[in-house]
Amino acid sequence: MSEETGKTTHFGYAEVPESEKAGRVQGVFRSVASKYDVMNDAMSMGIHRIWKDAMMDWLAPRPGQRLLDVAGGTGDISFRFLKRAGRGHATVLDLTEPMLVEGRKRAEAEALGESLDWVVGDAMALPFADNSFDVYTVSFGIRNVTRPEIALAEAYRVLKPGGRLMVLEFSHIPNDMMQKAYDLYSFNIIPRMGQMIAGDRDSYQYLVESIRRFPDQETFLGMVRGAGFENARYRNLTMGVACLHSGWKL
Repeated sequence: MSEETGKTTHFGYAEVPESEKAGRVQGVFRSVASKYDVMNDAMSMGIHRIWKDAMMDWLAPRPGQRLLDVAGGTGDISFRFLKRAGRGHATVLDLTEPMLVEGRKRAEAEALGESLDWVVGDAMALPFADNSFDVYTVSFGIRNVTRPEIALAEAYRVLKPGGRLMVLEFSHIPNDMMQKAYDLYSFNIIPRMGQMIAGDRDSYQYLVESIRRFPDQETFLGMVRGAGFENARYRNLTMGVACLHSGWKL
């Protein structure tokens, strides 16, 4: 928010004015855009692909549906959605234009060109009319939003009645010993990978810290319900390293 309000938010483990977070997040993703997909494979040992397929399994896209994929970056979710649906339309929205540029370069983008739109925009102020989409997805992006509760309210607004929200995000392992082991890997290995593969340690240090600052499964479920979504549930993936949250606008 503005300096007048004096409100701050977290940027990794740092506290920053709310007005600064979006710009800092853009800086991170501008820096890593060209290596983003390679780093996702390296950081997760390819498991992020299995998580995204699990997202599609639960979502069960249907022919003719319109998807809004927020923080959609390089298009992974939109490509999967359109292939599963057979026919439909996907709008990929991201705050950082270089991420969208990388997405447009992919072979899938060329093959599915007429079914895709690429839009630079903010999850907290979506440039779309009410009741516009059948499905809203956000994959590993909502933890980077300054105020996730506003993003969820916007998701509810732009979904049609009967529309579906699905969020894939890193989460918390319910076993303390396993969480500590995962933390050791995250804080010691991932920033080094970022330096070796993308030449950028600091951005990946932020990404690790942002995961730890994100609410746990039950807390985020409460936020989904608080935005008005019904039949809200979640499913842990890989023991809670990631989690899917689902809700319906009824």
